[in-house]
Amino acid sequence: MSDAPDANPTRHSLIDDAQGLAYGATMAAFGIVILTHLGFVTGQTAGLAVLISYATGWGFGPVFFLINLPFYWLGYRRFGAGFVIKTFVAVAALSVLAQVLPRYVSFASLRPALGAVLVGFISGSALLALFRHGASLGGVGIVALWLQDKTGFRAGWTQLLFDVGVFALALTLRDLPTVAWSFLGAVVLNLVIGLNHRRDRYIAT
Repeated sequence: MSDAPDANPTRHSLIDDAQGLAYGATMAAFGIVILTHLGFVTGQTAGLAVLISYATGWGFGPVFFLINLPFYWLGYRRFGAGFVIKTFVAVAALSVLAQVLPRYVSFASLRPALGAVLVGFISGSALLALFRHGASLGGVGIVALWLQDKTGFRAGWTQLLFDVGVFALALTLRDLPTVAWSFLGAVVLNLVIGLNHRRDRYIAT
């Protein structure tokens, strides 16, 4: 999943932000439920957490929460306290919900092709909500933007290289068809972000 924050928090009230974070975290968690039900992987920090979860048997939620802890300082330096607080809330909520939702949601039948598209649509809408309310799901996007500031190396290339590594590692834990379907989900997710994120309306930081 993409992690870069991209919103102007002055556009929204506290209630606006609260519902945006609640929607984003809940839909992101639901996307993870579908993803892990099908044994798929994804990109960015969430993808790394999924792979660690598969390899160790640990729950996705605690792994994702812990992986994000080192990135908050960079987030504070790059985006300020408001972004860090909102991102921490979103990450914590997703971590909890990803552990709780499987108790209430199950799938009798879900085809991989449909599952991949649903993961992309649901996760993409979740990230859009978070970006538009001044938050993200932390992780690699923060590092990518920090490196761009320090070295000039484009943030998009950093995220792409990380995702290539995640999907390459996934091939050691999952078969090729599963990784291929996972890649489809990641493509759909990024298309949702790319086609719907309005830079003229929501300022890219």
